[in-house]
Amino acid sequence: MSTKRVAAEDDVRAASDQFYSALEAMANGDASSMADIWSHADDVTTMHPIGGREVGWDAVNASWTGVASASTDGTVTRTDQVVRVVGDGAYELCGESASMTFAGEPLRLENRATNVYRKENGEWKIIHHHADLDAEFAEKVANMGA
Repeated sequence: MSTKRVAAEDDVRAASDQFYSALEAMANGDASSMADIWSHADDVTTMHPIGGREVGWDAVNASWTGVASASTDGTVTRTDQVVRVVGDGAYELCGESASMTFAGEPLRLENRATNVYRKENGEWKIIHHHADLDAEFAEKVANMGA
């Protein structure tokens, strides 16, 4: 593997570290650091464990903020990470483990996740996050406003 490719993969891993740090902050009620690692473009997307699909930075950001508003005491870890870089794009496959108090109730998640990154102005930014659907979490979010 070339030195340039290894360096690019290391840079994506650093961006992933930033994303997972922001994800843990979100699980503790603060989604503000998501803005630092996410692209703010109209083509960003996410498919959370809560179901649905968000398109565009405003919708993606609102989804993180909404979950953060009901989350405390969170921890998030990433396992079994694989990173591949293709030009100015990259993807990451990993496992996610999370525990938090959500809407006053304990919640544990074990998911497979795929994250897609794009190099923008010399920095790797996340442009897509997909994690397995979790029916229990989706139901809790759906019942938040009830």
